[in-house]
Amino acid sequence: MFVLLGLLVGALSLAVWWVHQLYTYWKRRGIPHDPPNFPFGNTVELQRTMQMSHILKRTYFKYKNQTDGPFVGFYVFAKKFIVITDIDFVKTVLIKDFEKFHDRGVYHNEKDDPLTSNLTAIEGEKWKNLRQKLTPTFTSGKMKTMFPTVLNVGDELVRVFDEKISSSPQTLEVTDLVARFTADVIGICAFGLECNSLRDPKAEFVRMGTSAITERRHGRLVNLLIFGAPKLSAKLGIKTLPQEIEEFYLSIVRETIDYRVRNKVTRNDFMDMLIDIKLKYDNGDKQNGLTFNEVAAQAFIFFLAGFETSSTTMGFALYELACNQDIQDKLRTEVDSVLKKHNGKLDYDSMREMTYLEKVIDETLRKHPVVGHLVRSATKDYVHSNPKYFIEANTGVLVPTLAIHHDPEFYPEPERFIPERFDEEQIQQRPQCTFLPFGDGPRNCIGIRFGRMQVVVGMALLIHNFRFELHPTKTTVPVKYNIKSFLLSSEGGINLNVSKIVKH
Repeated sequence: MFVLLGLLVGALSLAVWWVHQLYTYWKRRGIPHDPPNFPFGNTVELQRTMQMSHILKRTYFKYKNQTDGPFVGFYVFAKKFIVITDIDFVKTVLIKDFEKFHDRGVYHNEKDDPLTSNLTAIEGEKWKNLRQKLTPTFTSGKMKTMFPTVLNVGDELVRVFDEKISSSPQTLEVTDLVARFTADVIGICAFGLECNSLRDPKAEFVRMGTSAITERRHGRLVNLLIFGAPKLSAKLGIKTLPQEIEEFYLSIVRETIDYRVRNKVTRNDFMDMLIDIKLKYDNGDKQNGLTFNEVAAQAFIFFLAGFETSSTTMGFALYELACNQDIQDKLRTEVDSVLKKHNGKLDYDSMREMTYLEKVIDETLRKHPVVGHLVRSATKDYVHSNPKYFIEANTGVLVPTLAIHHDPEFYPEPERFIPERFDEEQIQQRPQCTFLPFGDGPRNCIGIRFGRMQVVVGMALLIHNFRFELHPTKTTVPVKYNIKSFLLSSEGGINLNVSKIVKH
């Protein structure tokens, strides 16, 4: 009994010592930081009262210009991180010394949780090789090929809006409608499937897409382990995605590949390109090919990234245009004049003439970046010019995108919506890495062109055909963010008054 008690006391003492060592790391180093709380570190409010990007924004503004170094210490559960407070050091991590920070240090497990082994999560040489294989999928030539498909879904979006408002203005929850638009676009481009989400609010693609972002397989404590010790979690065979979601995407990819290969169907979409790479693997070219699970993982992340980020951006853009009617009028004038010049037709080339629309989208992404912070991991020790600020290998790195986008040093009056911030002269005056909605450097978002294309098409058609205004009671001003979401999104959607533009 006494031996058992002694062992228990010893184990408890060891655990207390380990926690103390862990949570005094930055203090021992003399690096500024907020005191951590066990077991959440500096994230006690996470998903309770605050969203992660807002916690990092608070840290950034508290310590920026208050420290002699480029970062401050931070703890996320049991893992040590730095939060960068100096814009030049953001450039160092994302671009200049990328080879020391090329991994995200997030969970992925090809064996037990195959869909997690995608381009956003995998590391090292494996990531580099996959990125090279997939880059040709996103050229401007490939976008041009897919444009008519995106436009067809855009025309359906207009028809659905038309039916919703019939003959009189209506209050609509716009984020749901544009999410169904992006689900249909990605469904047909990534899977070659007519999802009909715009016609069916309960469409499986939208439901599964939303679930994949919001639902987790385990509770808070296991999620804590997955985030704080991703490699250990993978070794233990812990899975993150609910079984239903995994089975849904794996079966859709399997059925799509089988059907196309068997019937020699080509559509010039993402899935065609992935099938070509898979066939190389099947034919023995393992260096340039991909396994079925790897193809499924990429199709899954294409869908997820293109579905959620694009629809959320469109929702925020419509909200800002409703708040700023003068900007909406200016944008409609541009869209109408470009369409008139091209006989009322939107095509790939005319889309690129809508320069003010591009600025409206960029200003939306500045004010409401859907991915509000970037995560990296030091892959080796990093030596800074100030020895005090060295970074140990495996230390997490957080780039507070939302904070940088709202820093008055780079964007005066950051709460105002001013598309002219993205006039070429103003862009040139800002330091590099002050605009990070898609990340930057070699690990930036591979699907930028596609994401922008579907947002431009959707926005151009909506603004050409409809006016968006605030509802006096149903529209939340300012936007209230969903604290439960990892991505920046609105709480309860965005309700706007929508009316038909009468063409003269």
